[in-house]
Amino acid sequence: MTGKQNPVLGFSAQPDVQDALVHWRRWMESERNVSPHTLTAYFGDVATFLEFITGYQAKPPSMNDLAALTVADFRSWLSHLAMKGIGSNSRSRALSSVRNLFRWMDRDGRLHNPAINTFSGPRIKRPAPKPLTVLDADRLLEESEKEPDEPWIGKRDRALFTLLYGCGLRISEALNLTRRNAPLGETLRITGKGNKERIVPVLPAVTEAVRAYMDACPYRQGPDAPLFVGVRGGQLAPAIAQRQMRDLRRMMGLPETATPHALRHSFATHLLADGGDLRAIQDLLGHASLSTTQRYTDVESEQLMQVYRSAHPRAKKTP
Repeated sequence: MTGKQNPVLGFSAQPDVQDALVHWRRWMESERNVSPHTLTAYFGDVATFLEFITGYQAKPPSMNDLAALTVADFRSWLSHLAMKGIGSNSRSRALSSVRNLFRWMDRDGRLHNPAINTFSGPRIKRPAPKPLTVLDADRLLEESEKEPDEPWIGKRDRALFTLLYGCGLRISEALNLTRRNAPLGETLRITGKGNKERIVPVLPAVTEAVRAYMDACPYRQGPDAPLFVGVRGGQLAPAIAQRQMRDLRRMMGLPETATPHALRHSFATHLLADGGDLRAIQDLLGHASLSTTQRYTDVESEQLMQVYRSAHPRAKKTP
């Protein structure tokens, strides 16, 4: 039987594999609540895998073919990606996508392939977060209100950046807030990645900055209108917030790593440096894995070493 290219899936597969892919996609959409962007990435990885297996076996694979794949087969696919210049991060993500599919097919009773989970993928080293110093973060919040020509826009930028730094929000989480759930109380309920909710405490400085912005904002819209708006009253675009931050860092002489997301990094790093509990910080950030949060311990350790090298009398002496 010859597999045909499915116009929806975008790649060739035998009918039983196509059926599995359709149901896997529905499961990810309905049960996992993955974003369209993530779904596209998963299917792109699976398409690359199936294209390789098709060439490897000289035919589009069936479910029996996929069940019979060995560790050597999977490693050949990863080696093929490496020879094409695909980096270790992308190869690791591709392997994760294919493993997700195989695990789902196993749970759904469609096939069982023990080889997919018996080898490790490419080693990746995630770059350490690049937080601002406490002094630079404070200065940035002060200066953000002074730069724009319109006073209310300055108050908007200060409110947004204070929220990112004071509550550790992602830029998308902050921009998706409505006036109804503006951070004017002691806590804020956030819906993050995967539609997971978390509660974060709201500092008085955040409340003060947001209230000042709302009072100055010329657009008096309903409770379901976006909290942060652009010059025409529509929802503020991430690119505008990033541009405002870019102008600020140039004016202040900060590195290019000083982005809106760096304020979230700064929130976590400064909490950790002041004795914050790692698991509590994980909850505040909405990280699914503690290992993601543990990256901030590397930042703190490096900062301590920098202080030691620059300040300790023995560190300054040459042997």
